[in-house]
Amino acid sequence: MAENETQKQVLLNRIYVKDCSFESPRTPDVFSTPMNPEVKLDMRTSNKRMQGDLVEVTLSITADAQVDSRSVFVAEVHQAGLFTIAGFNEQEFGAILASYCPSILFPYAREVISDLVLKGGMPSLLLQPVNFDTLYLQSMAQAAEATAK
Repeated sequence: MAENETQKQVLLNRIYVKDCSFESPRTPDVFSTPMNPEVKLDMRTSNKRMQGDLVEVTLSITADAQVDSRSVFVAEVHQAGLFTIAGFNEQEFGAILASYCPSILFPYAREVISDLVLKGGMPSLLLQPVNFDTLYLQSMAQAAEATAK
């Protein structure tokens, strides 16, 4: 390998909760009626380049549970990780940030959401696994379609 080539690597340096919150505006009244809330999920990722090859990736998940269009609870987590990402071209780097890193962070975020909901006295909420590879490919296809128009 030539001296100026960087070896491809993705290293996980740290995982941490950047922010989390739980709101239940209708307690304790909400506990007196049977509850089968409709849960709307919002999930997004962001990243921030740090020094050198260090990148902070944040997976944000908001679970908004409603009954009769009224909020029962809102649980939110911003699960972050510090990754060293080196030696990849721009396309590969984008895929790592949008797919690989969120896949690492998701189980931690899912656990935080589940704990917040249970500690708030609500029925358990288990987020289903997410295929970030598929989401990334769909977003790339949508971007290509938008560019073609």
